Amino acid sequence: MKTKLYHGVAACILLLSLAVPTRAADTAPIIKPGAIWHDDRGEHINAHGGGILQVGGTWYWFGEYRPKDAVPGRRYVSCYSSVDLVHWTFRGLPIDMTAPEGIGPNWVLERPKVFHHAKTKKFVMYLHLDGPLDPREADPDKAYKLARVGVAVSDTVEGPYTYLRSFRPLGQESRDIGQFIDDDGSAYLIFESRPTKGFFIAKLSADYLDVAAQTAFIEAPIEGGALVHYDGLYYILGSALTGWAPNPNKYATAKELKGPWSEFKDIAPPETKTYGSQSTLLLKVVGTDKTTVIFMGDQWKPRAQWDSRYLWMPLEIGAGRLRLPEPREWTLDVKTGAAGLRP
Repeated sequence: MKTKLYHGVAACILLLSLAVPTRAADTAPIIKPGAIWHDDRGEHINAHGGGILQVGGTWYWFGEYRPKDAVPGRRYVSCYSSVDLVHWTFRGLPIDMTAPEGIGPNWVLERPKVFHHAKTKKFVMYLHLDGPLDPREADPDKAYKLARVGVAVSDTVEGPYTYLRSFRPLGQESRDIGQFIDDDGSAYLIFESRPTKGFFIAKLSADYLDVAAQTAFIEAPIEGGALVHYDGLYYILGSALTGWAPNPNKYATAKELKGPWSEFKDIAPPETKTYGSQSTLLLKVVGTDKTTVIFMGDQWKPRAQWDSRYLWMPLEIGAGRLRLPEPREWTLDVKTGAAGLRP
């Protein structure tokens, strides 16, 4: 069953009920979408395809570390911390490794996502791990054949993380991955599967070191899956399969994770191609007064990946509608949860 669109007066009421960011206070720290984002060292944050984990009052941003002078054959994950989601401190490289499992030097490590296991106290990192079927293959166009997830663990959030293994979740190909932690603490992996022409939402095992069961399969060719639970509805979004090139990201909704899911709709005017970005995470900031959902997207520069930028914007969300506003400077108060757009 597909969700029906509201019409007439009902549509107007729904639009008025959207969670719309307020006007910014002049003294609050500013987020500038698409600009160089400096860390505590004055360097551009290098954490692409990333994920955010909150531990206590601190957020940790993990991402692909793509330096201009990367050592051939090595792949890296970076870690940054912040107490306000605006100012970030570099915490190092919790993953710095050569190809595991004999994959060969032409390998891929992308989209790191970290979960914290409350009982074991372990931090578990999932990665998109890929490479050619033949480890001697040097053609970069053939580096996406293994289609696995990799798993690494650490006793501390900042690492270093110890690589454990790779596998195909649910026996399916897995490329772009996303993470979701529900309001009840349940942890899920989102992964795109090219042969099945869709993507999976899968619950993690009791120890978080494996995928336990399929929660939903959504028949839509979408990668960069991002998911949030807001005001009684699940919203999932992602991008089309256009490689590095941006495209119109789309979203769908459901009352339950298992579905049924609505038809997919654009999150921004299609001609903007999501303002040149690709989704990586929907971050929910719950404050004392408001709840803000942040669209985290990457503005990729494939020939200068170290200079790729970030598009973070507060979403207009509610009553089954989701909209990414045109990028502009904005502020966030993590205590109250209020986001404000700059004039």
